[in-house]
Amino acid sequence: MHDTTPWPDVREWHRPLLLVAAATTPFVVISLAGIAFDGRVLVGAPIWYKPFKFAVSIVIYALTWSWLVAYLPRRRLVRWSAAIIAAALAIEYVIIVGQVVRGRQSHFNVATALDAALWGTMATSIIVLWLANLVVAVFLVRRQIGGRPLTWAVRAGTVISLFGMGMAFLMTRPTAAQQDSLRDGGFAGIIGGHSVGVAHSGPIMPVTGWSTTGGDLRIAHFVGIHALQALPLLAMLLSLVAGRAVLLRAETVRTRLVVVASAGYAGFTCLTLWQALRGQPLLRPDGLTMVVAGLLVALVVAGAAAVVAAGRRDARRLQRMDT
Repeated sequence: MHDTTPWPDVREWHRPLLLVAAATTPFVVISLAGIAFDGRVLVGAPIWYKPFKFAVSIVIYALTWSWLVAYLPRRRLVRWSAAIIAAALAIEYVIIVGQVVRGRQSHFNVATALDAALWGTMATSIIVLWLANLVVAVFLVRRQIGGRPLTWAVRAGTVISLFGMGMAFLMTRPTAAQQDSLRDGGFAGIIGGHSVGVAHSGPIMPVTGWSTTGGDLRIAHFVGIHALQALPLLAMLLSLVAGRAVLLRAETVRTRLVVVASAGYAGFTCLTLWQALRGQPLLRPDGLTMVVAGLLVALVVAGAAAVVAAGRRDARRLQRMDT
């Protein structure tokens, strides 16, 4: 059977999260204007790159959670946890933009008392955000959302997203160079960072800002967080294609494909983390990384092929039974 993706009335979507998405959306354009007209550079990138990337990510993330919360029971714990997610996102973004206006680095910056207070507030909000996500996730993974394909996509996406978000905690650790600078008196006011094996202000990829010379923890962080969008979108796409592809009309086939894709996505998230921790840039993997990536692709392709083959066998069996 072909199931349609359910969309609850927008009036049921979580309003504080919708408000955060609406308030952040103009900053996508504002940040693009800043990139175009503000020539300042911070940590090797145009100073408005970070507000742009965070604005896009927050809008997508807030809208996704606002939609998903509409499927959950109207309990105070759920609603308040979702409101905390909205507040934490807003606090983080306000500080990011405020520091850009001041020409200061927002993340990891403890150079002055004000910088340290702002970074401390951000760090606290990140912890609170993760815990609030965990609370809502506990309710979400037990909930049926649409058909089985979308339900399993949301469940897997929620768990992987929590894992990806948790990678932010790896970035708060002081690097060996920072520890040395604290001992020898050359401390530059930065504790933690996302680059591994190279300076944080080194060459970067366009748009993403990821390091091109060393490991970058933000890659796995980004990939993991947005499993919550990628996997449900895959389930919805399979549902749409099912109208033309006979094999995909069976909900069991689509569900199994979602499970295979979820396992592959989780594996890719872990692979990018492992690559970063070994100090390798995303586009310059060594032989071992290539071998592991190849094995991961082969396993996903084999899993998908097995699902398709099983689906064809089931379809032929049903046809024989009908005749």
